[in-house]
Amino acid sequence: MEVIAERKTKTVYKDNDRTIKLFIENYSKADILNEALNQARVEETGINMPKLLEVTKIENRWALISEHIEGKNLQELMDEHPEKKEEYMNLFIDIQLNILSKTCPMLNKLKDKMKRKIGETDLSEPIKYDLNARLAGMPRHNKICHGDFNPSNIIIKEDGTAYVIDWAHVTQGNSSADAARTYLLFHLDGKKEEAEEYLQKFSEKSGIEKQYIQKWIPIVAAAHLSKASKEERKFLMNWIDVVDYE
Repeated sequence: MEVIAERKTKTVYKDNDRTIKLFIENYSKADILNEALNQARVEETGINMPKLLEVTKIENRWALISEHIEGKNLQELMDEHPEKKEEYMNLFIDIQLNILSKTCPMLNKLKDKMKRKIGETDLSEPIKYDLNARLAGMPRHNKICHGDFNPSNIIIKEDGTAYVIDWAHVTQGNSSADAARTYLLFHLDGKKEEAEEYLQKFSEKSGIEKQYIQKWIPIVAAAHLSKASKEERKFLMNWIDVVDYE
C-alpha cells in the first residue's frame, strides 16, 4: 500500500484500484458512519465522485474504502501550469456551481452545524449571540455544500474528467456559505490573490453579490475556530472581529 496523504486523524492509502482512508484509534464511530452515509447519499445525485465500497475495521481502526481515482489534483496542476491559472480557476468554480445546483434532502443542515460549531468555541457570549443572530437571519437554502471545497479536493484524470473527493463536511444549505468557506480556505493557505480572484469570479458566474457572500465570512470563520491551529486562529479572529462590510 502506498501512502497518499497524512492528516492528524487519518492516513490515506492507495491499494491498487482502491483508496483506503484509515482513521486513528478511538476515532468517533458516529463521525465515521456519518461520513460514509453522507458520501453514499451524495453519490445518488450523480456528482462525479469516488464510489464508497466498504466501511470496515483494520487492526482495530475504522476505515472507509472507496474507488481510487488516478490523476493529479487541481492544486498540483495550478502550481505546475501558472499560465493556465485562469482556466483552472474557471473550472474550479464551475465544478462547485454544479455541486451547488444539486439537492439532497437527507443531509444534515448547514445552519445547524454552524450553530453547534459556534457553540463549541471559547468566544465571549455577546460575540456568540451576535453571530447566532446573524446566522438565524440568513436565508434558508437546501443546496449541497461540500464544506471543504478547495483545489486539492478535485482530482483530474488524464482524460480531463474531474472527480470531487473528501465529503466529510458536506451539508445542505446556502451556497454563499460554501463560497465564503472556500474563500477563507484560500486565505488560510496563504493564497490571498487567488482568494480575491475566486470571490470575484464566483460572484460573476453565480450571479450572487460579493457583499452577500462576505456577510457569511465571520460566521464561517467562527465555525472553523474549534479545529484551527494557533496561527489559523489568529487569522480567523480578525475576520470574526469584522462586524460589517462596506
